[in-house]
Amino acid sequence: MLTSKQRAYLRGIASTYETIFQVGKGGVTEAMCRDIEAALTKRELIKLRVLDNSGWTAREAADAIAEQTGADVVQVIGSRFVLFKRNEKEPVIENIPKAK
Repeated sequence: MLTSKQRAYLRGIASTYETIFQVGKGGVTEAMCRDIEAALTKRELIKLRVLDNSGWTAREAADAIAEQTGADVVQVIGSRFVLFKRNEKEPVIENIPKAK
């Protein structure tokens, strides 16, 4: 679970990131979650988008993907959301505020 300071720090970093995954009318699938988990392992922080033709809201998709991948939802705005999962072996993002 992320603290509000950690979430704010990660939101700032994610603001410059491009969207790398889209949830379409196929919804959230196991194959998609495997790809997202691989991306999270490599990048730690990714931005995703829910297309209009999807039957999902951004919050629903974010929660479903976070649950299946073990990630934390950092932010949900409109049709976009940001996920974070710490890579303990090879951390990519440095200087994340410590949880108390």
